[in-house]
Amino acid sequence: MSRARCHALFLAAVSPRGATTGVAARRGLSAWPVLQEPGMEYQDAVRTLNTLQTNANYLEMVKRERGDPQTQLEAMKLYLARSGLQVEDLDQLNIIHITGTKGKGSTCAFTERILRSYGLKTGFFSSPHLVQVRERIRINGQPISSELFTKHFWRLYHRLEETKDDSSCVSMPGYFRFLTLMAFHVFLQEKVDLAVVEVGIGGAYDCTNIIRKPVVCGITSLGIDHTGLLGDTMEKIAWQKGGIFKSGVPAFTVPQPDEPLAVLRDRAQQISCPLYLCPPLQALEEGGPPLTLGLEGEHQRSNAALALQLARCWLQQKGYQDAGELKASRPSLPGQLPLAPVFQPTPHMQQGLRHTEWPGRTQLLRRGPLTWYLDGAHTTSSMQACVRWFRQALHGCQRPDSGSEVRVLLFNSTGDRDSAALLKLLQPCQFDYAIFCPNLAEMASTDNADQQNFTVTLDQVLLRCLTHQQHWSRLHEEQASPDPWSTPSREQGGPASLLAPHPPHTHSASSLIFSCISHALQWITQGRDPVFQLPRPPRGLLAHPVADSGAVVLQKAAAIHVLVTGSLHLVGGVLKLLEPSLSQ
Repeated sequence: MSRARCHALFLAAVSPRGATTGVAARRGLSAWPVLQEPGMEYQDAVRTLNTLQTNANYLEMVKRERGDPQTQLEAMKLYLARSGLQVEDLDQLNIIHITGTKGKGSTCAFTERILRSYGLKTGFFSSPHLVQVRERIRINGQPISSELFTKHFWRLYHRLEETKDDSSCVSMPGYFRFLTLMAFHVFLQEKVDLAVVEVGIGGAYDCTNIIRKPVVCGITSLGIDHTGLLGDTMEKIAWQKGGIFKSGVPAFTVPQPDEPLAVLRDRAQQISCPLYLCPPLQALEEGGPPLTLGLEGEHQRSNAALALQLARCWLQQKGYQDAGELKASRPSLPGQLPLAPVFQPTPHMQQGLRHTEWPGRTQLLRRGPLTWYLDGAHTTSSMQACVRWFRQALHGCQRPDSGSEVRVLLFNSTGDRDSAALLKLLQPCQFDYAIFCPNLAEMASTDNADQQNFTVTLDQVLLRCLTHQQHWSRLHEEQASPDPWSTPSREQGGPASLLAPHPPHTHSASSLIFSCISHALQWITQGRDPVFQLPRPPRGLLAHPVADSGAVVLQKAAAIHVLVTGSLHLVGGVLKLLEPSLSQ
């Protein structure tokens, strides 16, 4: 694709409040003033919470603590004490603690749903949120209500204000630490039977690691991610993730590459933690019917296998008899981790797996001629799984009797992730259009505090989108064939037959940049989505050659397949617009 075919659709105008936000973020200051006498409105609580994203003193403290996990944990214990709790109080919570790089949220969702199927009252703490921040704290699988969130937020916020030490430069914890503290308070007050707690970025460094007596721990698939915090090798990352192990507390891991698995094994031995390797889900299905999973994608089978082991271990330790009948055990090989037991999943377990829901992960929405494929993959390993799922879903979908099909990629990537590597993995999907936009649902997003991010400026996120577009253009040029009608290259490691014949159009591989998700969706849908029906963008905004020609193609297409990936925050913004009920 020639560079002339790359077009950026930027919206220059920002609201006065948006402009102020950008300046504040560049200076490292809070973009919203702390309310002196806050009301009891949910959005007021979230706006105040958002000031903790850019607490300059707190961020400086984190930099100092980064090399010493124990210092970070001591700081978190101090915040916990100031909030009115001690670490001993957390021992009352029957916690399942889960970390990893890929599949943490899905594994937590499977585990929570399995145990809820036994009639247990569950708590669930996860990150990030998709639409509303209260999604991060759940009771019985449902986000806590706006009223409950608001009540607990102001109670905790005022308590921390009242107990601050004038000699300390850091009176408030950061955004994620605050929500972690709040989750503990909610779970204790709601008297949950168990709490599934997802580790944030790390393990040893994570503020959830003040949990000292979990019932069981889990490690999902490991990969290279957050290298600035965790290290730039799999071994360093595995060491961090193994930091959640506790002496005498059983832990389970899915199969890992040899080097990180060896690190986990050594870490467990040093801490005196019994660590087991999960057998594949197929081993648990032998002799019984195939297990039906509520989450699509082959990679979810690994997450489900780990969730079953975690749930069964929790049930056994709590004295439940209905925890799955053991099958013939498989001996471990010398020098390897002992294998977790192979057992027959109970009806409750099967029901839990079948009814698990976790929005934004291998999620399909079929709306008229449009099919939305939503997956928040943001690492190379998770993107590989996303591509396999997308191609298989395309292969299995019903083809239109007549008319053209169009494939659209909606992508963004944030942080220090290698967007060029992620985009290269997406190329075999044969997209007609690649759309890039920031994780902003709408340009004027100040009325929805849940979607605000003060750690970056609008200029920064738009420039990053331009970088994505340049990577996409360069990758397409490298793969360009002298014969424009030549057969598309096969996906490495996968059959090309997974995709139906898809002759390239004259606009093939064109790309566009939009200033927000709303404008991107308006162009993609062309008014054909029966739910997403917003007023059209300002006149002239889409007056570009690719946008004009593409609009005609999209208006006439019999089927439009849209893959949204690269960032969970992007998926969340799309869901906010496609499913308005999630914002209620």
